[in-house]
Amino acid sequence: MASAKKAGSGVLEKAVNRRRSSKNKEGPIVMDTKAVFTALYDVCEENANFFCGTTKGQAGDAAQRLVDAMTTIQEHARSLEPVISGFAAIYHHFDFDPHIPANGYRSLVKVVRCCLLHIIHKGRYITSNRQSIFFRASHNAAEMEAYCSALCQLRALLYLAQRLLHDNSHGNLFFQEESGLSQSFLREYTSMHKGCFYGRCVGFQFTPAIRPCLQSIAISLVAFGDNYKKHQSGIGIAAGSFLTSGKYAIDPELRGQEYERITQNLDVHFWKTFWNVTETEFLSSLVSMTATQVKVNRTLSVPPLPFDLPLVTDPTHMVTVSPPAAHIGPGPVQMRLISYELREGQDSEKLLALCRSEGGQISLSLGLKTKRSPPSPWLVLHFHGGGFVAQTSKSHEPYLRSWSQDLNAPVLSVDYSLAPEAPFPRALEECFYAYCWAIKNHNLLGWTGERVCLAGDSAGGNLCVTVSMRAAAHGVRMPDGIVAAYPATLLTVYASPSRLLTLMDPLLPLSVLARCLSAYAGTDPQVEKQVEKVSTFSMVRRDTALLLRDFKQGASNWIHALLDRGSADSVRKSVSEASLTSPHADPPVSGKASEYSLEKGSLKSQTCQDLGTHTNSGASNVQKNASQTANHLSTTTVNHNSILDITLTPESKPEDVSFFLCKEVDPSVSESFSSVAIPPPGGEEDSEKPREFPEGFEPLRSEQLAEMNMQSSPIVRNPYMSPLLAPDSMLRGLPPIHIVACHLDPMLDDSVMFAKRLRNVGQPVTLCVVDDLPHGFLSLSQLSRETREAANVCMERIRDVFTMKDPPPELRKHRKLERTNQKPSATKRDHTQLLKEVVQKEEGLFVIGGAPVVNEDGLADFYPPTKSEAEKIPA
Repeated sequence: MASAKKAGSGVLEKAVNRRRSSKNKEGPIVMDTKAVFTALYDVCEENANFFCGTTKGQAGDAAQRLVDAMTTIQEHARSLEPVISGFAAIYHHFDFDPHIPANGYRSLVKVVRCCLLHIIHKGRYITSNRQSIFFRASHNAAEMEAYCSALCQLRALLYLAQRLLHDNSHGNLFFQEESGLSQSFLREYTSMHKGCFYGRCVGFQFTPAIRPCLQSIAISLVAFGDNYKKHQSGIGIAAGSFLTSGKYAIDPELRGQEYERITQNLDVHFWKTFWNVTETEFLSSLVSMTATQVKVNRTLSVPPLPFDLPLVTDPTHMVTVSPPAAHIGPGPVQMRLISYELREGQDSEKLLALCRSEGGQISLSLGLKTKRSPPSPWLVLHFHGGGFVAQTSKSHEPYLRSWSQDLNAPVLSVDYSLAPEAPFPRALEECFYAYCWAIKNHNLLGWTGERVCLAGDSAGGNLCVTVSMRAAAHGVRMPDGIVAAYPATLLTVYASPSRLLTLMDPLLPLSVLARCLSAYAGTDPQVEKQVEKVSTFSMVRRDTALLLRDFKQGASNWIHALLDRGSADSVRKSVSEASLTSPHADPPVSGKASEYSLEKGSLKSQTCQDLGTHTNSGASNVQKNASQTANHLSTTTVNHNSILDITLTPESKPEDVSFFLCKEVDPSVSESFSSVAIPPPGGEEDSEKPREFPEGFEPLRSEQLAEMNMQSSPIVRNPYMSPLLAPDSMLRGLPPIHIVACHLDPMLDDSVMFAKRLRNVGQPVTLCVVDDLPHGFLSLSQLSRETREAANVCMERIRDVFTMKDPPPELRKHRKLERTNQKPSATKRDHTQLLKEVVQKEEGLFVIGGAPVVNEDGLADFYPPTKSEAEKIPA
């Protein structure tokens, strides 16, 4: 019998491995899917039959729980098997490229398969150890119940994915309305149970090396939420979190319940505070000790002064770059300069005058014998992630230092103002200003001014694209390339298959994502509260008293949690309702006004008014703006108003956005889609509470509904906020864009669809998809070999930008004012001629594909053609 089990295990392992090695996208996947389900049925059936005979006392109760869990898992699996097989037959139609198998449908199927494999592994462990005297029946029953709950919720997500497949146009991953199916998903999210994904099953879909880190983050978050509002100083919150973390470390169910409640109820200020924990002096110093040591690491404060840059089309004419002014008035732009070598200009008096102290070490020696390297021909301009609401360059220093060393180039990272205090378009204004300032003052940065690459992750990837669009609108020099890691290119609430993963993602839950996007859009209601100004000493004294008061309770929680697991229910409501609902008060700030401050209240209200009415400006305003721009270009100096340039951009009309992709659908493909897609359940229109799932199935529901106050605003469809919705005319002329996405990232569809859009308008683009890593892997680059390899992939894409041949002037031409009735010929685009590169890693597949620049003879080249070939490119 044991040999039979080993044989069955070998068949399953071969079937699973066959999926990775085979080039055939359909047959082998269906075959190994059958093998997985067969193994699941066998192991569940055998364990259920074995434990049916155990009925003695407490062991009998645990045995019955195991039998019930195994039986329920089989029921879910029988319903899932045809759905998984159906998706496996059609999801390749949504890939960016045949050699880049990635889209939200694939991700959902992969997550379900991971869950099934974990259940099989756990079931085999039970089979092998169930007769041992050390076998803990209750613990294993809890494990199987957790994965049974996860499988039930994944089954619900697949039903919603089938609805998406039914309602979407062919090839499109997004449901392009905020009502209908998108609203249904929001409604379901608020009530569906999510705690099972944050307890025992946290991070099960990711690589094993990253799961302990995710578990630690979950424990830290719930402990932090337990002490949020109780202490005002960082040391008080840290100490209190440490004392209360024990109960969450040893009770996964409690951790999952608290994590769900925190993510559903706490506002954006909580997440800003928690994500900024890495900015504290202690943690940043600890990380700095293990990171690459650099000779230059300085924070700069650039005053808000206007300056001129030459137009690309006519260098004799100048364009005036105005300082950022939206919402909070003119203010200095903060940056961080990192350089592995001390280069000429980086120790100049002019640069030192811009430096500001941040309380940490400044790794820059100014001795007379200090060796200064010549300026680098390359510069990396970096925009950090953090959901537009949190973090600075300090949190991203580890990988930025490595990039500076490996690329032998300085890195300039922009610390842009954060929402909700400074919503859109403030961050874009500051990043564009920093880009233009770097070009103007390249001699201060240890850079020759030759090549510059914009790099950013998540929100920073969005800013990389929109800064380039802004550079095109101003007519100034464009960057030589963009490297965007898991960028957010669509800031609306449109549903997509990958965004369904926000129900279970431990780092990017939908409620948190929605709060960040609302804060950036300026629709998140802010409650201003007067804060009593207290000294640091008084805060620490107050927190010390609270800690002494809570010490006994904290120590007691540790002891009781260890000795009496049954009493866990009595502490499950450890996060008080007051801490969940009370508005956050900003930390005490100095009463001294900034020298750059203006009347912020009236200025912010005026900016919000401009943002709220930009879509109603009509065609007359657009034409007026265009005529004014043309008049300005005829003069010696062009002065662009930073707010109006962005907010008066009209919404993209459907005919301006090639959304999508294949106009004529093969009847056989439509038939295969219809076999998987499902329409809404009958009678939905007549019901006050429409039913989203078939009869006989209902997902697990949460005890407390999530607060999803999504206020729709037209500003989120502004191309400078959601570049995926930009018209084709704004995308043409962008520099080469390299996108690095994650297969299991809720934002994956943003990357896939944006890459498709760029390819469709003839823009150079590559898409690289890494497996088994979460959103934000760059910030975790020091924690595992897999995250380091993924960070190196981003670094190599930056190197590609620096080492590629000079593009012809035609491809760098400013195209905003070019209006033509000519449409590119689809017959000259042969997508099968794309240049592809496949890098096989030991434990993961990194696939890179490129989009063509079409020559007159119809051949597709990945990089821009030579000068002689460029002359043949159609206008």
